[in-house]
Amino acid sequence: MGPNKKGYNWKARQVVKTKIIHTEGVEIELNGSEASKYDECNALVLPSKKRTTKVVKEKKSNQRILSKTQRKKLEKIVDVKKKKANRAELLESLAKLQPSAQEQAMMTSLTAVQTKGIKRSIAETSVPLFDEPGEDKQANGAAGGKRRQRWKEKEEVDDNVENPQTDANVIGLEVIEHSSSSEQEESEDEEKEELEDEEKEELEEKAALEEVVSKEEVKNADKKEDDAAVNTTKGNTETKKDDTPVPKRESKPAIFVPVHRTAEVQAARMKLPILAEEQAIVEAINENPVVILAGETGSGKTTQVPQFLYEAGYAANGKIIGVTEPRRVAATSMANRVAEEMNLHDGQVGYQIRFEGNVKDNTRIKFMTDGVLLKASCFFKQIWEVQKDFLLNNYSVVIIDEAHERSVYSDILLGLLSRIVMLRQKRGNPLKLVIMSATLRVEDFTDNQRLFKTKPVVIQVEARQFPVSVHFNKRTAFEDYVEESYRKVCKIHRQLPDGGILVFLTGQQEVNALCRKLRQMFPGVKRTEKSKPTETATSKPEDIPIISDQEEDEDMEKVLAKIKTKQQNMKKRSRKEVDQQVKINLDHYSALPLQEQEQDHDDNLGDLMDSDEELDINDEQSEALSQSQTAPPLWVLPLYSLLPSYRQQKVFAPPPEGSRLCVVATNVAETSLTIPNVRYVVDTGRVKTKFFDKVTGVSAFHVTWTSQAAANQRAGRAGRTGPGHCYRLYSSAVFNDEFEKFSLPDIARRPIDDLVLQMKSMDIEKVIHFPFPTPPDIKQLYAAERRLLLLNALEPPPRNIRLKQSQEWTSKITPLGRAMAAYPLAPRYAKMLLLSQQHDLLQLTITLVSALSVQELVLDQPADSEPGNTHRRWLGQRRSWAGTGQSLFLGDPMVLLRAVGAAEYSGDIEAFCSTNGIRSKALREVRKLRVQLTNETNLIIPSGTASIVVDPRMAPPTELQAKLLRQILMAGLPDHVAKRIDPNEIKETEDRRKYKYAYRCPEMEDPVFLNPSSILRYSHPEWIVYQDIYEHDDKIYLRGITAIEPEWLPVFSPTQCTFSAPLELPAPRYDSDHGRIVCHMNITFGRSGWLLPVMELEFPSGIDRFKFFAQFFLNGDVCQPLAKYTKSLLSTPSTMVKTWAKLQPRTQLLLQELKNRNVDNLDTLLAAWQKDKLYLLTAYQAWVPESLHGEVAALWPPV
Repeated sequence: MGPNKKGYNWKARQVVKTKIIHTEGVEIELNGSEASKYDECNALVLPSKKRTTKVVKEKKSNQRILSKTQRKKLEKIVDVKKKKANRAELLESLAKLQPSAQEQAMMTSLTAVQTKGIKRSIAETSVPLFDEPGEDKQANGAAGGKRRQRWKEKEEVDDNVENPQTDANVIGLEVIEHSSSSEQEESEDEEKEELEDEEKEELEEKAALEEVVSKEEVKNADKKEDDAAVNTTKGNTETKKDDTPVPKRESKPAIFVPVHRTAEVQAARMKLPILAEEQAIVEAINENPVVILAGETGSGKTTQVPQFLYEAGYAANGKIIGVTEPRRVAATSMANRVAEEMNLHDGQVGYQIRFEGNVKDNTRIKFMTDGVLLKASCFFKQIWEVQKDFLLNNYSVVIIDEAHERSVYSDILLGLLSRIVMLRQKRGNPLKLVIMSATLRVEDFTDNQRLFKTKPVVIQVEARQFPVSVHFNKRTAFEDYVEESYRKVCKIHRQLPDGGILVFLTGQQEVNALCRKLRQMFPGVKRTEKSKPTETATSKPEDIPIISDQEEDEDMEKVLAKIKTKQQNMKKRSRKEVDQQVKINLDHYSALPLQEQEQDHDDNLGDLMDSDEELDINDEQSEALSQSQTAPPLWVLPLYSLLPSYRQQKVFAPPPEGSRLCVVATNVAETSLTIPNVRYVVDTGRVKTKFFDKVTGVSAFHVTWTSQAAANQRAGRAGRTGPGHCYRLYSSAVFNDEFEKFSLPDIARRPIDDLVLQMKSMDIEKVIHFPFPTPPDIKQLYAAERRLLLLNALEPPPRNIRLKQSQEWTSKITPLGRAMAAYPLAPRYAKMLLLSQQHDLLQLTITLVSALSVQELVLDQPADSEPGNTHRRWLGQRRSWAGTGQSLFLGDPMVLLRAVGAAEYSGDIEAFCSTNGIRSKALREVRKLRVQLTNETNLIIPSGTASIVVDPRMAPPTELQAKLLRQILMAGLPDHVAKRIDPNEIKETEDRRKYKYAYRCPEMEDPVFLNPSSILRYSHPEWIVYQDIYEHDDKIYLRGITAIEPEWLPVFSPTQCTFSAPLELPAPRYDSDHGRIVCHMNITFGRSGWLLPVMELEFPSGIDRFKFFAQFFLNGDVCQPLAKYTKSLLSTPSTMVKTWAKLQPRTQLLLQELKNRNVDNLDTLLAAWQKDKLYLLTAYQAWVPESLHGEVAALWPPV
């Protein structure tokens, strides 16, 4: 059965009318009585029948449903009738306005002036700004609905073209201003709407048609929100809502700042992929507060996006475009590059790094490190910009470049800027935030609701990346990856075409070792002698690395021994066994760094992959065959962060003629620097990462696998100038299984004491609620706050606080901590500077702190050919710098202090550094930091104090100054205390040799040892403080050692000491020099409970201190004029500290007077007498006879 034609539940939904039938008389039958005797007041009599009703159905006239064709015919009929009705009036009105023939002859036709063009007119008229009232926009779901809709639109376009009022050759179309909108409409549409309104009142046929069309349009409006309504009032209302943003966009003028570039620069810019996305990027930044720009290395993000914004007017009206970089080298080089491209050399493009900058008042594009945006606002003036101007009103755009580096400062910046952007938006002064990165973990930003409440816009930019073939090793080189990289470079240099080689290693020692080997194998000079090629051609595989034993490091010798043994074993194999192997060329399966399987288009390099195939299968045989070829010289250059700047710049210069460039670098060459003409990348897959224990504070450098994103970045370096190849010294299985997708952020790998202190100084009390892109571990936050509490930078929680309240307690910054936050240093070093304002120690402390803040100022191992003799000479010089007495106890910091002073005094820094094992680049950083801290200290110290200067001829510290510097170091390192292990403490079951010369730290169970290069290694003081603790070869070492006295611990670190009750013997006494009560106590230090010697300290606060002060006051020790009345006292002064002292009223009277005004030392007593000269007179008179009251009153106060 089919469905009911009348519809579901049609009977209940029909509209009916109920009619009541009234009869003329009411017949009532009485039960139990006669009708004649009926009592009409009886209300209990009911009618015998129900009333009669009748259901009357209303006759509903079925309205005819018109099809589209019928509706069109009716519309045409109505239009014809309207034209006929108003044609006479229209012609009459036009005749009145028609100019005469003479006037027409004087006019110029518009067709002779300008034409709009047929295509343009059709395009404008075919898509009107407002929908027509009678237009049907109903979405037809039937088959062919879209096709019929297209036919209808085509017919309307043809009608508009034929209409003489919209002639394509006429520009001055008649327009009338709509009564409810600021937009213009064509006169034909407006006239049609007015005629429709008149026809509704006159023609019944048109009224019926309008009723049908109105119902259909109401349905369409419910289904499709952007369709126009039928009646004019509703259409005008919708026009207002839709067109409100239109006048705002049109009222804002487009800003374009011209930039006069050279033709060469413009031609180079047009080749960058990001130029094609300029409009999309600028529009996204204009319309969104936060934009994430993700593009591979080489797309031109860093250099071009600031130029886009400059041309778009973001640097107008005195605003600045800020660009942050993670490294100083990138900030300086990018600023110079952008200034050169924009042809602006008057300071409009500047840079600001930690120690230098060229920012001026007219600077409009400012490149800086991410820490400078927080810390520096001008040269050598460390005022926090966010703290000085939290809303950054001077900036219109802030660009966070290389956000994938995830440095701590960039994470803090992103958290602050996410809130600053919202505040600036509310105030009508918007700040735009652009986050740029090559390998960004976008989910950390887009899915982080705490960071960005609205999801940021992400724009992907294609990179100018040539195809890069990635070649994996069949076997992963786990131990001998340095030797494997050496062999791979030799094969590339001998067998593959020209092109630079880039090798990625982990550290400075590996880089220098590989550079020495390559220089010896391929000297960078012309080979004029025939003996060298001959020897190379006739040499055996095991004789290839012929290198002097003295020039080789011990680690490299072990690696070479393993390689030679493996070569000899491989040589014993028969050639038949090798020939029978199935040769599969894996290089034919090339892959781009992002694992896109594409074929390499470079035919030259593709043809040579067969020769490299033999290298992968049998490296020894192919290497022996390659010796017959003459290899050109190899220009080998190292590259790492500690390398001097002038040596770093050598990698950008072209190599000597006839030689190939080979750069051996650390991960600094991944993204920060782009080395030109690199076509081959050798990736060991390793990176040296510093790990930090959140609880113990032990730091250790471990060589680990890098991330997949970093490996892809390394491979991309081979495709910057042309098709290239990346040789990975590990297998694809290791890459997929062992490599993390992204590296761990920096904030999760380092202590965050300085960041917590800086955020506290910015009144961000609950750091745990800060919107970090990747929140740090809660253990890190608690450990940082605990260390700041030990430095007295934060307020400790109350003693009587409960456990649940202590977990929710938020420490506030102290005045000392706020002063510490003003220095661009670690909190412990800032405290040292604040404590050194006395005894003329500021200049020495500034130099000492500057030397301690720079890493690896003195070298541990030389890099020359005679490491033994050079190292012994360095140690002898450093022992002479340490001196004797207090200078020797100052330890390693004394060596740094004397090294800086001697280098400045010598005048020739380069020669002095090379002779004495000092890193010249680090020494220059120390000099800049000294100047910076000197200027900062002159601003922070109170006015009237003598200003400090940087003296290159600074004298060494005296014995007293050396002792005070030891105490200052102790005050700044209260959590870095270590104690030498006593042989008596070693258990009999333990190995005594393990604990020989070992120390213990409070937070660790394992023993620690002094750094082998420490100047105190042979003296072994009992108590020390250290600068750093690190792990190497399964042993933990201390670095930066200074000897301390155990008596200083309760004074400079009382929060870590546990004090016993005051000892009875020796009894407490009054210290007349300081005016306080002192006593002897037993003290333990740290969680381990290290027992300190019995020391005399100030009597702890409490009721007992008031009693002892009263005793010494009666005894005349506090006030000497009262000593003569001691023998006349009614009770002995010792009565005050007896257990039965409450029995005497005079003891209670004196004790209560002292407690009321909190007088327990001489200073508070003198302050009370300044307010009341008769204070304690009555209480003291109770202790002397009445005959002496007048004499005592005349003497009072006894000062």
